[in-house]
Amino acid sequence: MTANRLLDVRPAGRHALLVELPDAERTGAFHAELLRRRAAGTLPPVEEIVPGARTVLLDGVPDPDALARRIAEWDVPPRPADAGGAVELPVRYDGPDLAQVAALWGVGVDEVAARHSSYTYRVAFCGFAPGFGYLTGLPAALHVPRRDTPRTRVPAGAVALAGPYSAVYPRATPGGWQLIGTMPDPAALWDLGRDEPALLTPGTRVRFVAEDGAA
Repeated sequence: MTANRLLDVRPAGRHALLVELPDAERTGAFHAELLRRRAAGTLPPVEEIVPGARTVLLDGVPDPDALARRIAEWDVPPRPADAGGAVELPVRYDGPDLAQVAALWGVGVDEVAARHSSYTYRVAFCGFAPGFGYLTGLPAALHVPRRDTPRTRVPAGAVALAGPYSAVYPRATPGGWQLIGTMPDPAALWDLGRDEPALLTPGTRVRFVAEDGAA
């Protein structure tokens, strides 16, 4: 099976296509292929490429029908696991839900830090707030549910888990994820002074680095 086996390609407006894929990994591979072809000048005109959990939206497409026929013929290999360098995010594993996550994982509190910081993650897509990246990479056995009662305020820099995703809150917002740590400098996640304000963009590889020896 090729990495980008399409489940559906359908119009999303007069000049847009919505491409649905089976899972996050195939979606990431398809998104990476779109960017590669755009950089090489072999992708027909597309103004915006917006990946989601299992979809990619192509907007500003002059001829959506022609592009749909074209991409249906692509053979996209899976992304290499080590493609691209990894952004390192320092973390203090001191979150208020650390004990709850440890209980769900069936390990001690110190082991949560060791396990969470041992994996390499990848930004599947962005949303919710500027600079908020949904990171995949935790094994299925370590997926945890959202909190039964969301918090009215999650502080900026909170390192969190929900379902298959890890994330860092770039600013204070309400939220229902399990909080396991703190990133000391969350302002780095979204900086309007950079050419690319978001530190974490779709496809970026991420490593969490435990501070104070907590790993």
